[in-house]
Parts: sequence; structure tokens; C-alpha cells
Amino acid sequence: MRLYHHPYSASARRAVMTALHLGLPVELVTLDLTNMQQRRQLTKMNANSKVPVLQDGDFLLWESCAIMQYLADSSPGQSIYPTEARARVDVNRWLFWASQHFAPALGIHVWENMMKAMYGVGLPDKRELERGTLLIEQFAQVLDEHLQGREWVCGSGVSIADFAIATPLMYMQQAKLPLRQYANIQSWFGRVQQLNAWKKTELQ
Repeated sequence: MRLYHHPYSASARRAVMTALHLGLPVELVTLDLTNMQQRRQLTKMNANSKVPVLQDGDFLLWESCAIMQYLADSSPGQSIYPTEARARVDVNRWLFWASQHFAPALGIHVWENMMKAMYGVGLPDKRELERGTLLIEQFAQVLDEHLQGREWVCGSGVSIADFAIATPLMYMQQAKLPLRQYANIQSWFGRVQQLNAWKKTELQ
């Protein structure tokens, strides 16, 4: 299997973390998204022109959460994606929540406070930051209350739900994410940061 990714992509990072945590023999291929030839290669694999993309023989799979599920199901005896129906759908619930609500809310601050300067496309938009803050507060409250008395998001151990929710927080400082007041999130995120898979995927 080959996993095409870029280290700056939070979505790609969650897929890479899954492969590393499971110890699967996955070849990690870094794509230079500023290189037009490599960008065309990516678009041939994924019409959305986004990473990550998993290649397993003649099977191409995109969307990070689907890739995490596939990798887990390809690893007999794994414990990060339950097989029991209710436990599995609970993980799925948080995967969808992370993709649909939490990551997009955080992405507003990442774009305004960090990416705009990187791309040289202007200063942060105050109104957008205010909108982003309201969304972050709405969804962070949900996560913080859920984590009360819990070590991990689902069940008694780490799961791919933790990877999915944590990776958009990789730019906590640079994007000035307004999350300091959420003690349960901060404690949980600290535990995620101690995982080998997180440490191995940190930007150098």
C-alpha cells in the first residue's frame, strides 16, 4: 500500500498516524503540492485534488476518515476501530462530527491567522475570526463536556476518532485557536501528543 500525503495537511496526518499506530507496511509518499506535475498526478488519483490518497493495488481511496477505517480493517486484531456495532458507530459518529463541524470551524482561524500570511493574500479578516470563534465555542463546548471524566473520545482506549479530532489542532499556537479555557480538551490533547504516532508525524 502507498499513502500519498503532505505533512502540513491535518487530514493527511490523521491517515498517516493510523498507519503508523497500526504498524502497517504502508509506503508514505510525500507530494509537493506546489509542483504542477505532482499536482496533476494527485488529480488523476483524486478528482478533488486533495491529500490523502491511499493506493492498495488497483484500488484508490480518498477521504481521510475512509482511509483510517480501511487501514484499521486491514489490520487483524487492531483496537482503534471497534468491530462491535454500537462501539463502531460511536467512533463513526465522532469521525463525521470532526469532518463536518469541528475541523471546518477551526479551519477559519487556521486560514485567517496562519495560511493567509504564508500565501501572501492579506491580513486576517476580523469578521471571519469572530464568526470562527463563535463556531469553535459551539463545538468545543460539545467536545469538552463529552470528555469530562473520559481519557479518550470513545470507549476506554485511543481510537481513530481521537486522531480525526486532534489533527486539526496541530496549529493550536500558530492559528491562535481560542481553546485555552477548555480544560478537558487541553488534557485530552496532551495525551494525544504523547502518542508515538503523533510524535512521529510532528513537523520538523
